[in-house]
Amino acid sequence: MKVAIIEKAEIGGICLNWGCIPTKALLKSASVYEYTKNAKSYGVDISGDFSANFENMIKRSREIAENMSKGIKFLFRKNKITVLKGFGKILSNKKVEVTDFDGLKKTYNAENIIIATGARSRQLPNLKQDGRKIIGYREALSLQKQPESILIVGSGAIGSEFAYFYNSIGTKVTLVEYMSNILPLEDIEVSKQVGRSFKKSKIKVLVKSNVESVDISGEMCKTSVRTKKGIEVFHSEIVLSAVGITPNIENIGIENLGIELENGKIKVDKYFQTNVKNIFAIGDVIDTAALAHLASAEGIFCVEKISGENPEFIDYNNIPACTYTSPEVASVGYTEKEAIKKGFDIKVGKFPFTASGKAIASGAREGFIKLIFNKKNDELIGGHFVGMNVTEMIAEIVLARKLNVKAKGILKAVHPHPTMSEAIMEAAAVALKEAIHI
Repeated sequence: MKVAIIEKAEIGGICLNWGCIPTKALLKSASVYEYTKNAKSYGVDISGDFSANFENMIKRSREIAENMSKGIKFLFRKNKITVLKGFGKILSNKKVEVTDFDGLKKTYNAENIIIATGARSRQLPNLKQDGRKIIGYREALSLQKQPESILIVGSGAIGSEFAYFYNSIGTKVTLVEYMSNILPLEDIEVSKQVGRSFKKSKIKVLVKSNVESVDISGEMCKTSVRTKKGIEVFHSEIVLSAVGITPNIENIGIENLGIELENGKIKVDKYFQTNVKNIFAIGDVIDTAALAHLASAEGIFCVEKISGENPEFIDYNNIPACTYTSPEVASVGYTEKEAIKKGFDIKVGKFPFTASGKAIASGAREGFIKLIFNKKNDELIGGHFVGMNVTEMIAEIVLARKLNVKAKGILKAVHPHPTMSEAIMEAAAVALKEAIHI
């Protein structure tokens, strides 16, 4: 098909330019710095002074994002995809108007239109971002200097990752979460493990707390937080709002066409088509998890359907989620609480990294592998990991679930030793009451 992309900002979208990629670059810098600080515990003596160079960390992160964006531009040229720079507005189910940066408007015709405009940082009435003292994730990725202190509101993936990054390079971090645990969407045992790790690393964690107001009139931000103790006031150089995202659906023509919304997002059918023929929507603008790899899968499915193929439907219960803190978090399927609520009679296999030779040798004893099985048929219904490099390991569980591998199948698949991943096999052994290493 002949394809055009309308883009008002950087090619590659938020994930590549202001999300997944640049944050992982910063987190890698933080990891290297932490390894250097703790080199002596590995038998390595480092002489001389060293420090975290915040400006260079930010510079490296931005350069990596820019290079990745250039890679997307190359792929567009290679595949003869037209890039229309400007703001797009849908006029009809086959017509789009593009306003360029000079204000000039031009209309384009297309047989099919896909809305993939993504999302932005959510604004709260009592936490209005000014881009200087109260910031969102974009500003957190490009500050001119390292803040001495930062208060982060929201402990989902974005808030927790920034809490880890800034704390690791010496910024005083306070993390505020409304729910009873940080990373509230994760399995409760995983959330508690990360909470303990954060407190151990001197991050001040406030759960069951919410921000009442922020006073930015002075040199420091004065944040009033309702905690279990009552109203407490915290002073910080910066306040980072990480309380979720808002879909970019304003002024793109959906109101004029009568495109239906659901929970504040675009409503689509199982083929990602809106109620208006030939107009589709995928990614953060629809009511599914805001994950880059899921948006990619939705986009591929959508295009395959448009082209007349019969694609396999996405299993939304088998979409992995990863958080790149230290320790890392990775999960897929039902949490233990969700499985019980759904009526499953379950058995759980949990193997701690304190019993893993590779984890101990790596200095990464924190965390565990937790597998949840349906006791009725040994079906694997959930996997919840916390520990070093677990984001690289969760795909095994995604594949096992897709191929309907049972507990015994995981146990009998011989895993290499010593590795962190053999803890998956060990967790299956625990669930089957066949464990010999714990």
